[in-house]
Amino acid sequence: MPRVAVIGCGDVSAIHFAAIVGIAEAELVAVCDTDPGRLAAAMDAYDAPGYTDYSEMFDSVRPDVVHICTPHAEHVDPAIAALERGINVVGEKPLASTLEDGDRLVAAAAASSARMGVCFQNRYNVAVRVMADRISSGEFGSVVGGAATVMWHRTPEYYQNRPWRGTWAGGGGGLLMNQAIHTLDLLQWMLGEVTGVSGHAATHSLADFIEVEDTAELVLTHENGARSVLYATLANSLNAPITVSVEMEKAQLELRGDLTITHSDGRVETIQERRAASGGRDYWGVSHELLIADFYAQLGQDGPFWLDPAEAAKSLRIIKAVYAQSYPEKLAIIA
Repeated sequence: MPRVAVIGCGDVSAIHFAAIVGIAEAELVAVCDTDPGRLAAAMDAYDAPGYTDYSEMFDSVRPDVVHICTPHAEHVDPAIAALERGINVVGEKPLASTLEDGDRLVAAAAASSARMGVCFQNRYNVAVRVMADRISSGEFGSVVGGAATVMWHRTPEYYQNRPWRGTWAGGGGGLLMNQAIHTLDLLQWMLGEVTGVSGHAATHSLADFIEVEDTAELVLTHENGARSVLYATLANSLNAPITVSVEMEKAQLELRGDLTITHSDGRVETIQERRAASGGRDYWGVSHELLIADFYAQLGQDGPFWLDPAEAAKSLRIIKAVYAQSYPEKLAIIA
């Protein structure tokens, strides 16, 4: 029975706790947070001992798995500390808030006997898995190109409630690092390795409240020669459904919750997404628990988890390339 600990008892931890509780063979043995209120609430809710220092927790309870649900800039150090002790890690996205820290974590995971998985849970959505499988099957010929949109809304209060979100130091970026990264991950995963990045990030609606971007546009060149585009913003009036479309030689595949496949001969297929309830916010999707269950099911196997730090670093590198093009005067703090 794997002994499990959680570091960071804030917003996203709720969905991790729910997933852990849902795994019959897992035992939650400790929680950790530097905020006394959040720590006390988690200790009470899950009847687990609490710690304010993760190193002390590791040495005291010796968990087999740790979930890291901290702010972006606090992902890497506890993950490396765990991996060096042979503790398996489930980490939230992004991999890190800087490229240097991301590289440190990739190296630590490669050197460890333990595994690490990073939560790009949308890859486990039913419609997404079907879309990826059908694209890679070759039945529709080659990929011509792709496009995606993230048209969401965030208020000043969203950032005021968690001030780290609106800063380079705390979040490593804004919209791209915290919201659109999932959709960017899907584009680079389904269309192939990205070999060229051209993009621009800006702050259009929240400049009085945050120092990071709320809007971005990207053009990606993939190793197969295909091109994809992404437009994302937090200046929309609501959280609209994310869209991902892929044009192929013999079909067009469009994801908007459900997947619609329009064949070149006029036939149309529809693959419905799961409508299960989520333990978190609606826009997080419903597949965290699938990813986490898959991670636990593979404990003890050889080789890395398929969503390991090396895989998660791909989206981080794309985002940082956009930042370097958009904020050349800030390279010292955004890299």
